[in-house]
Amino acid sequence: MSTAVVGGRSSPRRWSDPALRRTAGYYALFICLGLNMAITGPTLPDLALQTGSSVGNMGSLFLGGGVGYTLGTLWGGKLYDRVHGHMLLGGAQLAAAACFAATPSIPWLWLLVALSFCRGLAEGLVNTGTNALLLWTHGEKVSPYMNGLHFCFGVGAFISPLMVARIPVAWGGYRAAYWGVAVISVLAALSVLAMRDRPEPPERTAQASAARGADRDVRLLPVLVAVVYLFAYVGGEISFGSWIYTYAVTLGVASAAGAAYLTSGFWLSFTVGRLVSIPVAIRFTPRQVIPVALGACLALSALMLLLPPSIALLWGATLGLGFCMAPLWPSGFTLAGQIMPMTAFATGLVLLGDSLGTMVLPAITGKLIEGAGLDRLAYSLPLLVLGSLVVTGLAYLALLVLGRRAAAAPPSSVARDGAQP
Repeated sequence: MSTAVVGGRSSPRRWSDPALRRTAGYYALFICLGLNMAITGPTLPDLALQTGSSVGNMGSLFLGGGVGYTLGTLWGGKLYDRVHGHMLLGGAQLAAAACFAATPSIPWLWLLVALSFCRGLAEGLVNTGTNALLLWTHGEKVSPYMNGLHFCFGVGAFISPLMVARIPVAWGGYRAAYWGVAVISVLAALSVLAMRDRPEPPERTAQASAARGADRDVRLLPVLVAVVYLFAYVGGEISFGSWIYTYAVTLGVASAAGAAYLTSGFWLSFTVGRLVSIPVAIRFTPRQVIPVALGACLALSALMLLLPPSIALLWGATLGLGFCMAPLWPSGFTLAGQIMPMTAFATGLVLLGDSLGTMVLPAITGKLIEGAGLDRLAYSLPLLVLGSLVVTGLAYLALLVLGRRAAAAPPSSVARDGAQP
């Protein structure tokens, strides 16, 4: 089966200067998104002390942020088809920076949850916009660029826990880490706001105009399956990356500093995996990459369940999961783009799974870790991650079936439907 045109646009043979500038700006925003996502986990105990709350109740931060992220994703799916994308991207990143600057000064949990909601709203707009605009910029050749974008997320996610672990208390400790992330976010936002050019939404091309007339009921199912895929995968990834620190400390297999390095190790291996996946995406299709990476993740999660917890097991599983999880998001998103036209609205709907996974599963994980006895604690996080990966695999198989069905459909039927008013 030949690769479909993503978003109905052909890709330029080489980067023009505007495409290069846009791509660099989107990558900077995703470094910030990685910084934002990964800083919460290692600072949960500090934020709990700051607000006088239990660690288990701090899971409400993921819930509040996830609700905002979901709304930002859905809202962005409609806005980016209609407004100047770079103005919206830059403004949303500035709003996220303001939320980060204020976080270490909030003494009440309810207000911190409200701030997480606002931050999530801004991050949802940034996530939808960068993915959609990158698709529009590079068209059918987007796969390696998409992997590069999510490699940048891994770079930010690797740096964040190191900032928390290495900044001395005398310099501000975790508070200085939040303020540092806010400064970096402002710089990235200004670089995007300085761009005057933007890629055009694909529905303005003749090809996508014809595709808009295709049977909407047929395309609804791929959207729903892609939502389930991202929901399950992102839930497992964020749950592991956010709670491995608390999990390791609570089990007593790592000190606070050691657990921070463990978190950073996860995001480092994740980043390396994203880097490796860029040339892999040039050589192999998502249909070849996903089963290999997913199978390795399932095996590592099963080992965490079957073997008694130890620091050696945690390091091995953490590094392995980070590396093997890395290609699952961009490969799955690219696969969905090969099955259906990815306008900003369709992108927003698909990314709804991402935002729901960020919101629901990490919040459940916090309650599991707090409520489990020491004898059951060792199974809580690995079991949730394993379950999320199983669902991811089932959704991937469903996408394959839908892809074959779309390839078998007569091309004339799409053209005939597209001719209808």
